[in-house]
Amino acid sequence: MLTAAATPVTGAPPDPGHAVWFGLHFIDTSTEGAINGVRADETARIAMIEDFIAEDLTARGFTLTDPPADQVAAIRNPAKSNGMDSRIAAGMGADYAISGEVQKVSNLILSLNLYIREAGTGRTLRAGAVDIRGNTDDSFRRGYRYLLKNIIFRKEQE
Repeated sequence: MLTAAATPVTGAPPDPGHAVWFGLHFIDTSTEGAINGVRADETARIAMIEDFIAEDLTARGFTLTDPPADQVAAIRNPAKSNGMDSRIAAGMGADYAISGEVQKVSNLILSLNLYIREAGTGRTLRAGAVDIRGNTDDSFRRGYRYLLKNIIFRKEQE
């Protein structure tokens, strides 16, 4: 089950270009996470879905570059870095900074987010969120597939 957040999408999706892909930041606010800590299957799932998103972006014509690890280590969450992601991307000569978040509320309820920012200005060009039910590879793929197709790269607002 998916529920899409009411994210305003205006204008055309960004044209393909050079993007720095910061990956996903995992936020575990669940009781399970507080008690048991990091789970190996969730760590593997985040890596899997990062590859899934990168493949989708590449298929859409984006050229992706990884940011310098030391610069990313200096910021906790690239998606909420007060523009540091865009400054890093601009310093690398990129057009865009792309990052996302996964927030685990419980093992049943998770929120998936993705942001595309203009590197030169830090302006958010597209952002979206969907809630998924189920902490599985399939639910993550369905959620991010929906987010990319129907929110981030949606051509027109109805």
